[in-house]
Amino acid sequence: MILVDTSVWISFLKNDDPDLGDILKKYLKRNDVFTVSAVFGELFQGVKNKREWDILQILWSSLPKVEEEGLFIKAGQLSNKHKLYASGVGLIDCYLLAACLDNKLALWTLDKKLQKAFDQVTT
Repeated sequence: MILVDTSVWISFLKNDDPDLGDILKKYLKRNDVFTVSAVFGELFQGVKNKREWDILQILWSSLPKVEEEGLFIKAGQLSNKHKLYASGVGLIDCYLLAACLDNKLALWTLDKKLQKAFDQVTT
């Protein structure tokens, strides 16, 4: 089970990397992809046309979501405990980390700072 970061979704939607797209499609087919509102909020913020909007609407309505109550507080606490803000990891990224920790999910990201933070908080 994985939480897919905004960076991966953007690459998928732009079809930047066909291999990434194939892998994500396999995860989606197996229902192994979870999401949070923050990721789709970022994606909707950058929508450029109706096609993208429609795709995001379908994905948002069909993907399983993690329980988000209290996650921003946990994200802030996680950031403080691991000094993540000083490493350039913002609150939204910490939110994703907290969601992964709370739900025992792997994180799939193309963001090297976020991946390093995930490795730090899960070891």
